[in-house]
Parts: sequence; C-alpha cells; structure tokens
Amino acid sequence: MDLSIIIVNYNVKEFLQNLIHSIYKAGENLKYEIIIVDNASDDDSVEFLKEKFPEIQLIVNEKNLGFSKANNIGLKYAKGKYILLLNPDAIVQEDTFEKMINFFERTPNAGMAGCKILNPDGTLQLACRRSFPGPWTSFCKVTGLSNLFPNSRLFARYNLTYLNENETYEVDAISGSFMMLKREAYEKVGNLDEQFFMYGEDLDLCYRMQKAGYKVYYVHNTTIIHYKGESTKRSNMDETKVFYNAMHLFVKKHLATSFIVEFILRTAIGIRKFIAFWGRRKLIVISVILDFIFFDLSLYAGEEFYRIIREEWRGFHSYDLLLLYTVPPLIYIVISSLAGCYKKDSLSVLKTLASIIISFFVISSLTFFFKQFAYSRAVVILTYIILFFVLSFWRIIAKLVFKTGTDKHEVEKKVLIVGLNDFVIQIAEKLKSKRTDIYSVAGLIGVSNRDIGKKIGDFEVVGSIENLIKVIRDKQIKEVIFSSQELSYNQMMTIVAKCQKENVEFKLIGNNLDFLVGKTSISILEDIPLIQISYNISDSLLKFIKSSFDYLLAVFVLFLIYPLIYFISKVSNKKTDFRKFILGVPQILSGKASFVGPQTIMNNGKLFLGKRGLTGLWYTEDTVTTDYEKLDIFYAKNQNIWLDLEILGKTLNKMWGTRS
Repeated sequence: MDLSIIIVNYNVKEFLQNLIHSIYKAGENLKYEIIIVDNASDDDSVEFLKEKFPEIQLIVNEKNLGFSKANNIGLKYAKGKYILLLNPDAIVQEDTFEKMINFFERTPNAGMAGCKILNPDGTLQLACRRSFPGPWTSFCKVTGLSNLFPNSRLFARYNLTYLNENETYEVDAISGSFMMLKREAYEKVGNLDEQFFMYGEDLDLCYRMQKAGYKVYYVHNTTIIHYKGESTKRSNMDETKVFYNAMHLFVKKHLATSFIVEFILRTAIGIRKFIAFWGRRKLIVISVILDFIFFDLSLYAGEEFYRIIREEWRGFHSYDLLLLYTVPPLIYIVISSLAGCYKKDSLSVLKTLASIIISFFVISSLTFFFKQFAYSRAVVILTYIILFFVLSFWRIIAKLVFKTGTDKHEVEKKVLIVGLNDFVIQIAEKLKSKRTDIYSVAGLIGVSNRDIGKKIGDFEVVGSIENLIKVIRDKQIKEVIFSSQELSYNQMMTIVAKCQKENVEFKLIGNNLDFLVGKTSISILEDIPLIQISYNISDSLLKFIKSSFDYLLAVFVLFLIYPLIYFISKVSNKKTDFRKFILGVPQILSGKASFVGPQTIMNNGKLFLGKRGLTGLWYTEDTVTTDYEKLDIFYAKNQNIWLDLEILGKTLNKMWGTRS
C-alpha cells in the first residue's frame, strides 16, 4: 500500500464529494486507501458516503471527538507506506500524491511535508509554511511588524513571507489541512496529542517530529485548494477561543523554558486574542461607547436647558454627579443589550427607540425608591426627548452616509462558467432558472481563443482561459464556476493561482449537478417552491414599518409636491418618469401601491411579494437578466427600510440623470 489518506469529516458532505473525486484522479497510478472518520455529522454525511462511495472505509463516531482524536482513530487502520492527513474541504491536483511521494523518496531525512495551499481566491494560505511562536516571532506577529515588513527576515518569521512560495525548503511547521508523513517517522513520533481538540495539533506534531531527528518541509511544486474553516462554520464552538487556547497549550508544553519566555508568549497570544475579539465586535464596542457618551451629553443638555427655563433651579449636587452620569446610561445600555440593539454587523434604529422608551420608564420608576436622586421629572423628560433624536440620528447617519451596520445586498451575481460541453450548459441553465438568487451568466469561457464568439445554446463564449483575467475585469465578474468534467484539477489550480488578485470567488460544481461549493456558501441549485419560503416582506413588524413610512411620505408629497406636478402635467403633455412617479402617490394612500415594491402584484396562491411599487429594483437595476420576477423575489427576500431608501435614492438619481 503506497498511501493511506485519512479525512476527518464534520458536516461538509458537499466539499467532501469534490475532494473524493479529486483523490480518485490523483491516485490513478498508486495503491491507496481512503479512511474517513465522521465526527457525528448531522447533515446526512454518513448516509451520503455509504450510498455514493461504499468502497471507502468509513468510521462513524457517536459524538464530535475533535480533530486530533478522530485522526488517531483513523491512524489505527492505516496501512500505507506514507500517511496523509487531509481536510475534507480541500481539492488536490492530479499530480499531488505522486509528487509528494517522489519528494520523500529523494529526501531521506524528511519525516513530514506539506504542499503549496491556496485559498479559493488564489492567494497563498500562509499557514502552509510557518515558524513556531517564539517570543520575537510572536511579538512581530501581534504588533503587525510582520505585515508591515513582509519581506524582512527579521520581522516576518511567523509566516515566512520573505521566502519565495515557489521554492521548496525546510520549515518549522506546516498546515494540518495537508500533512503527509513517512510511516517510520509516524511510528517513532506517535499519534497527535489529543489535548488539542482543534488547532495546534499540527504545530505540536511538527515540533515532536523535529525533536525525533526528522525534518519538516514545504514542497512548492504541487498545489491544493483549501476552503478554510468550513467545519467550524457548522459547529457552535467559539473558533477564536479554541484557537488561542490551543496556542496557550503549545507554549506551555514546549516553549515555557522560563517564566519570562512564557509570560512574553502568553502576553502576545492574549493581545492577539484581543485584536481578534475587537475585529469581530468593534461595532458593538463603538455603539456602547457612543451611546454612553450621548446619554451623558443629553443629560447635561437637559439639565442646562431646564436651568434656563427655571432660573431658581440650581441643578444637580456636585457629590451626586458621578452616580448620575454613570448609573442611568449603564441602565440604558443593559436594557439595549437585552433588546438586541448591539450586534456585530447591524445597527437597529427601531430597537434603539424601543430601548429608550423602556429605560425612560425604568429610570423614572427608580426615583420612587431613591428619593435623593429625584431632582426633577422635567429634566428626565427633556433628557429622553434629546436622547430619542440623538441616538437614532447617529445610527441613521452611520447607515446612510458611512454604510455601516446595514445589510449589504448584492442584487445580481455576475458569473462566468469555464467550459463548453453539455454538462456546463446544464449548469448555466440551472443558474438562469434559479428563483431564489439572481445569477447572471455573463458568458462561457473556452479552452482556446478560437472558441471566442461562438454561441452555444443561449450563451456566448466571451473569453478563453488565456484572457480570463481581462474578461473578469471588463465584465466585473464576482464568481467563476468550474466543472471537473471539463477541466483537470491541475488546470483549475493554475487558473485560481493566476487570478489571486482579482477578488473573485471560484466555485466547483457537484458532479450530480445538485450544488455549488465555494468559500462563502453552498448554493443548492434545485429550485425551492415559493409557497414554502417566508421572506422579509411578509414579516409583520417590517410590514408595519414599511406601511408607516409609505403613508407619512405620501402625505408629505401629496401636500407639498403633488399639486405642482399635477399642474405641470396638465399644461404639458409630456409624461416623464418623475411625473408618473409623483402622480402615482394617491394610490399609496388608497392602499393599492407602495413607493417601493415589485413590478406587478403577485399573491395568487404564491408567495406574497408585496404591493405593486411605484419604483423598485426592476427600475433601478440595469441587470443582464430580463426576468423581473427574480428581482421581485430578491426584493421580497431582503426588504427593509434601508433597502427601500437606497432604491428611492437610486430612482431619483436615475430620473434626474436621464432628465426623464
């Protein structure tokens, strides 16, 4: 047996299928075995593997035992001369196994080796070659010196970015997503340390491998793609916490030669953990700080304003100021937190207003129990009137001006599909007919330039592999889709590597045409019946907000703008888009229409998509697709007041820009 491939799976069956197909192609000239250890997946991975790949040795755990323990279970069954620990969310080249084995045959002192690993956007995954987290290395990483001086041997030791990624060399450590071991080295060093549930076990094994007298190498001449972190997305674990706990464990086990060394390393890891925490929750922290500051400013303004109204009132006692300017804002922040105002990726004006009202009654009630702080109900009322406007105002400015804390909607996904065969055409047809997402197939990519300009079915060949980058830039492509039936994995890797600076996502189609897998999502291609879907447009709270906004704006337009436009339209026979838009406002007050909505009313046994809109995505978006129902479904799925405001803004810009 040449090679034993051990894969630990946790809820990533879609990625696993593509990996297995790539393994089959890469192992054609080898005697190999695949051992899959499933860590209690609940996505039907086990049933899927038994049905599709009965020849694979499958071990099923009753609970998630972690990466190290599951790999150790698989290692008990491995018979190969070489052993490969491989992540399930990866794809290998046709030559990967042979080139790695050839490297071991030529390098007697190699105990472990990893290959070049790319992210789905073609960039190098830095963890595939790195150093151990010593004091200076960790300091440079944490302080950002390694990023500031990526070509410096002094500062960039952690990820070795000063080394050429297209050369082979000895390194401290490689990535656990692809670790190939020589059997004799494994038997001497032993299993993965099961203290590491996830993360850190690769560093630990590399460290022990070198202590045993073997070398660890980075091998550049073969490549895999790794969709990093897919299993952790499907678990409830705190990935950051688990990662940094693993780093602490590694430091304690191998590098704590003195108190000073351990202190430096633990401090560095702690700082890094704080940076990670800040990066994920900075909007929450900023929101809390701003709310606290604005609450105090509102309280101060309320006090001063009341002092002006009632000259005999002397304000708060100086010895109560500390409590008055800390306790009430903290009470408000606690109530806001419980109401769900503070989220890492959104700012809710409605929940903020509700929190203001609740905290007003709470703080007013507390004055009955703490008479010494019951200075004036008028000050409390004035404070909350100011607060009502200030806290909502800064959130609205953040959303509309700085585009912070608001959902970002990509209306149309422009995609290219690489290949020209019948299977590729089926992919394009499925994407075109998908109702729940708007895929715009910008064209097909052929293998050679002579195919450019051909028409295959409803789709045009707009480029070749050779000029793919130019096509991506010209057509502003967001996704490129591969089919393993059309291209070899070697060709795919080459294309991905060439396009690493183009900010596109590469996806691979499942062989049975049922799903696409990519870095950010898994897209089910089979259409979902509309009757089974509930979208934002049907949410009672969002409907109330939308209706209130419609009626308030309609009343404003009807009294201030409508009479003038009506008079102009009577004098002039020219009917512009703007005039039609304004003249349609009475339909909103009668309940027949909305400012923003679908092009036509759809509620005949299907999903409710909203009242007919005077404008909508069907008016503002210059999409390639002519299927307006898709745009209406997208709007219904994502509707909120901020999307409506954005569409209204685009509508007015388009109307005035075209002088229509």
